[in-house]
Amino acid sequence: AQLVESGGGLVQPGGSLRLSCAASGFTFSTYAMTWYRRAPGKGREFVAALAGTGGDTDYSTAVKGRFTISRDNAKNTVYLQMNSLKPEDTAVYYCNARSTALWRLRGEYGYWGQGTQVTVSS
Repeated sequence: AQLVESGGGLVQPGGSLRLSCAASGFTFSTYAMTWYRRAPGKGREFVAALAGTGGDTDYSTAVKGRFTISRDNAKNTVYLQMNSLKPEDTAVYYCNARSTALWRLRGEYGYWGQGTQVTVSS
């Protein structure tokens, strides 16, 4: 299994970015997908989750209302649309695929990408 993130970069506060994560090597449509992030000097924290079926979503309090997770099963890709970015959103963002039974659990389950850096600064 492989997950490859892209779309990170430098953006000013209040700006937007869309992260993508291309999946291969497993049946993408049957997995729940999540995004986590790790800020400098901190542990990896949950950002957003999308259940494998039904379209149910879950967001951390820090990003709810600003970030949107979505998926395109035809392209084996999950996205994270990030709006109204803040300096505290600066982190390496990781894509994760896990069993649908675990979609709302927090923790190191399933497959992980290598991460993409997002820096929010003026």
